[in-house]
Amino acid sequence: MAGTQLSGIITKCLGGLYTVESPDGIYECKARGVFRSKGISPSVGDRVTLTDGVISEVEPRRNFIIRPPLANLDQLIFVVSTVSPAPNYLILDKFIAVAEHKGIAPLIIITKTDLGDASPIREIYGGIGITVLEADYSSPQSIEAVRQALSGKISAFTGNSGAGKSTLLNAVDPTLDIPTAEISRKLGRGRHTTRHAQLYKLAEGGYIADTPGFSTFETGRYDVIRKEELADCFREFDGLTDKCQFRDCSHTCEKGCAVVEALGRGEISPSRHESYCAMYEEARLLKEWELK
Repeated sequence: MAGTQLSGIITKCLGGLYTVESPDGIYECKARGVFRSKGISPSVGDRVTLTDGVISEVEPRRNFIIRPPLANLDQLIFVVSTVSPAPNYLILDKFIAVAEHKGIAPLIIITKTDLGDASPIREIYGGIGITVLEADYSSPQSIEAVRQALSGKISAFTGNSGAGKSTLLNAVDPTLDIPTAEISRKLGRGRHTTRHAQLYKLAEGGYIADTPGFSTFETGRYDVIRKEELADCFREFDGLTDKCQFRDCSHTCEKGCAVVEALGRGEISPSRHESYCAMYEEARLLKEWELK
């Protein structure tokens, strides 16, 4: 590699060592010290250039998640079970808002469809244009649909513990060959592992990463969304917010609010608006230092 340049993607960062996968092979390398002085920290998902076996350039990121550090995600996949645990719509909506805010495509996969009714999730989120798939292990076509959705993309999986993420990943790509009880740990779950994100290459192309479960969700872990920006993270509000009577409308309860009127007409899901109101209140109470 002396005197040569290679392009690749960082698939693992650990202790100042980076694993970079390129068309020519997989390399363990370090980054140039200049990045530290510029306040740049190469992360999993970054597209980089290697010069003489050292990371010399990091391409501009399309998006970035803070913890675990993941760059350039194509989609954020939410694994939601119909029962055990039941869907937590507020937590799901917080995740979707972060995805929308960062320009990452949200995708929902419903599990345990044989044990509970998937239609409420499908209707709420499919109705606003979010892709919703169902994982039915008795139907190869449903698993193939998930496989196709992952193909060629960098995807991060998240979901409440017990939602069936591990079983789903093993069904989608048996070459992962990780015991169900261990897959979450090896994909980055656990108390001490969120700093050590890793991308796993899928047999049919694309990469997957894991993020902490819903139970550990903190908005600041992914991004801080200002109250003025929040409405833009709810796609069903699009085209309504400009029609409100007051310019500084919060879209929570005001008279003359086009969003509240659409809610009254049944055009917006009550659970989605409830989530918005809860998130707006949280954002309203943020201190200035939390927004930096």
